[in-house]
Amino acid sequence: MARKGNPISGVLLLDKPRGITSNAALQGVKRALRAAKAGHTGTLDPMASGLLPLCFGEATKFSGLLLNADKAYRAEITLGVSTASGDAEGAIIGTRSSDGLTAAAIRDVLIGLVGSLEQVPPMYSALKHAGRPMYEYAREGRVIERPSRTVTILALEVLRIDPPTAEIRVEVSKGTYIRSLAEEVGRRLDCGGYLSALRRETVGSFSIGDSVTLEAFEGMTPDSRLGWLLPPDALLEGVPRVDLDERDGVAVRQGRSVRIQGAAAGLVRLYDHCGAFMGVGHAGEDASIAPQRLLQTT
Repeated sequence: MARKGNPISGVLLLDKPRGITSNAALQGVKRALRAAKAGHTGTLDPMASGLLPLCFGEATKFSGLLLNADKAYRAEITLGVSTASGDAEGAIIGTRSSDGLTAAAIRDVLIGLVGSLEQVPPMYSALKHAGRPMYEYAREGRVIERPSRTVTILALEVLRIDPPTAEIRVEVSKGTYIRSLAEEVGRRLDCGGYLSALRRETVGSFSIGDSVTLEAFEGMTPDSRLGWLLPPDALLEGVPRVDLDERDGVAVRQGRSVRIQGAAAGLVRLYDHCGAFMGVGHAGEDASIAPQRLLQTT
């Protein structure tokens, strides 16, 4: 008889390989851990590699918090070619000579991207319309109108320019599409361009240097795998901490609000009188804290 999933909870920093979907990577780790519940914190395209934080058990309650985190990528842009998807997976839909491009001209355009930009989400994206992801409409040859959104290029470092390609490291705000950034470079240089390689290096405070590859993880012993799991509150770094006494801890677990002087208004992470993480709550201007998402207790 198959063994049922166990109550494993935690966060794994996975170095997703190129060529598989984020869900395939998630399911591979879930099987290796024999975990009952799993989720990710925002997908990476199959053509991309790099940091993919995965959540298991109770940590899935807080996975959405990383969707708003800043991210950093190492990206290669190829100029003179346009693809249907804006990246290397799409069919080529146009070519223009890039012979006249100079490294200086490319560098000027790249550096000029830093700051606020208006971006229209690509059709080949997981953004939903009428309950369906945009890429399904794109595969049917349909174009859905998408409103532009303001994104921020926080920093951009030019690593290499060898026309017609350029390699950059870029830090961006939530909702930024790097393939759209590559296309924007092509538009500004009037030659077209697409994202030919992508690797995600950071998500919020998490770094690729602290991750494990799928191949290495699957080859570990069960105990070694568990050693790679971070606690659920690792997702909440930077969120103000509130420590509760025993009485307030009991009240919060019962779903009741408590009053704590000095708590900053907004989202807070809650800990009981023993220092154990309880979950998150919302602190109001009146010093009240209402529980929102709590860890399940046995």
